[in-house]
Amino acid sequence: MSTVEQQLDDLKAEITSEIPDDISVSSVKYEGPELVVYTHDPKKFARQGDLVRKLASKLRKRISIRPDPSVLSRPDEARSKIHDIIPEDAGVEDLDFHEDTGEVVIEAAKPGMVIGRHGSTLREITKSVGWTPEVVRTPPIESSTVSNVRNFLKQEREDRRDILERIGRQIHREEMSDDEYVRISTLGCCREVGRAAFILSTPETRILIDCGDKPGAEGEVPYLHAPEAFGAGPQSIDAVVLTHAHLDHSAFIPLLFKYGYDGPIYCTEPTRDLMGLLTLDYLDVAAKEGRTPPYESEQVREAIKHCIPIEYGDVTDIAPDVKVTFHNAGHILGSAVTHFHIGDGLYNVAFSGDIHYDDTRLFNGAVNDFPRVETLVMESTYGGRNDYQTDQADSERKLTEVINETYERDGKVLIPAFAVGRSQEIMLVLEEAMREGDIPEMPVHLDGMIWEATAIHTTYPEYLRDDLRDRIFHDDENPFLADQFNHIDAGEDERQDVADGGPCIILSTSGMVTGGPIMSWLSHLGPDPDSTLVFVGYQAQGTLGRRIQNGWDEIPVSDIGRHDRGANGRGTLSLNMHVDTVDGFSGHADRAGLENFVKTMNPRPEKVLCVHGDERSVQDLSSALYHEYNMRTFAPKNLETFRFL
Repeated sequence: MSTVEQQLDDLKAEITSEIPDDISVSSVKYEGPELVVYTHDPKKFARQGDLVRKLASKLRKRISIRPDPSVLSRPDEARSKIHDIIPEDAGVEDLDFHEDTGEVVIEAAKPGMVIGRHGSTLREITKSVGWTPEVVRTPPIESSTVSNVRNFLKQEREDRRDILERIGRQIHREEMSDDEYVRISTLGCCREVGRAAFILSTPETRILIDCGDKPGAEGEVPYLHAPEAFGAGPQSIDAVVLTHAHLDHSAFIPLLFKYGYDGPIYCTEPTRDLMGLLTLDYLDVAAKEGRTPPYESEQVREAIKHCIPIEYGDVTDIAPDVKVTFHNAGHILGSAVTHFHIGDGLYNVAFSGDIHYDDTRLFNGAVNDFPRVETLVMESTYGGRNDYQTDQADSERKLTEVINETYERDGKVLIPAFAVGRSQEIMLVLEEAMREGDIPEMPVHLDGMIWEATAIHTTYPEYLRDDLRDRIFHDDENPFLADQFNHIDAGEDERQDVADGGPCIILSTSGMVTGGPIMSWLSHLGPDPDSTLVFVGYQAQGTLGRRIQNGWDEIPVSDIGRHDRGANGRGTLSLNMHVDTVDGFSGHADRAGLENFVKTMNPRPEKVLCVHGDERSVQDLSSALYHEYNMRTFAPKNLETFRFL
């Protein structure tokens, strides 16, 4: 008998000894990090409200209780009883029964009403029908991404269970080595912005954290063929952890499956959906630009199928010697500060990912409260000595001034914005400014993936700031449904109509002016001296956005022509429009925020690796943390390995 089989037998015996005699356990299985307990008595389990919590605490595992398929009531009978139990105001849209696992997926506009206080309604459902309910939210704004991901995972349910069982056995295998060490290898993102990729390794386990591209540097892939990574073969990586969905962290996740990786990707649920949206668009943009995509859409689907969502605060086994916990990073929807607990109290490492330390309109500020962290891998995008951003209230005042001045000139305001995060932040500012009369009411046109990304935000309001979440729960108060927002969905003809019309605001991807519909808007509005281009986000070195920010007023038409059929031939496009930069809307902490993140950690880490910033920024931040807090700091280069134990 394998050690995992023996372990499951022992767990079954222990569970049986802990539960009342009239409750039976038919089998136990690992599915990813979860221990799934099948029972002939799901209704009795449901009546014992604290039983599952007590078992999880005693066994120190995530536990899911499912009915043995032999005891399930018929779906048609269960359907009517479930509808009777759930309040009508919950807005139940669909019930989807899965007899292989005894689960019923309940889609509702208000999941909280389906769950009930402390899960009381869910327990009532199981007590009544035996099925195990799982609840998902109906998006207030229809999202093709969320719908496609849910339908795909439903179709692949059987295959996914096989994947999860295999992963579960890997996680809970017996430790093979008596050695003790913790190492981090840098595969990208060092003394540069983007191309994030790190390997965290122990004698038992290799974990890849992030795998992104480098904005403005086509073809610069992380050093995946280094001996620490795929140089040792695709099966040498045990797990992938994705901090968030921006392409400089996620673009090459699907490429791993082309190389032969077949393991789990741990991320939050919104990160999974956004990764699907952004990587498919990444392939689409590459095809339109005549580049050979690095992978196919099939690999994007494989990546989604291998995702194991984790909620903030859930301690989760991902290897025999590694537990991971996600915490809110305040950067974009679902972004996570990732804490690794290695061994039995042996060592702790945290990766900040990208963070925003203070609260914003969209998110609560980044969490830095961990029981222990010996080493912190810290982003340094704005780590330079003078990288202090203006206060958000001042930034909002400056933006309203720019909009009012442009409106008085009868011009249009063009804002390049990342589809995920900055666009929604700016939408909230504009909605309030118009509602309060700080700027005139005018159309706000959303181009590119912004509307779809906004729909995904409304699907996961529990990841948003508390007061915003409450507003989204009420359709009449949902700021993203304000009348002035218009989704550009008719392409070039609609853009021409907007360009020919009156004053308006346009939010368009890409945020660094590296492709997408923003190129078309530049060709329409760039020559207009009455209009204004406003940068509200970070512009990486090498991007057209950074060049315009630095004073370029002539853009080679070839840069536009790749994206806009209306601009052909040689020559240049004159940029006569005003150009402004409004700091303070970045999703990244500024120098003060980065220092405060470290300063307020208790206890503070012993070592800090400063990454994800240009050379000056990482060295400035590294030096400051060393001098101010007397901790060992590093500004590593790519392809370095650090041993911490």
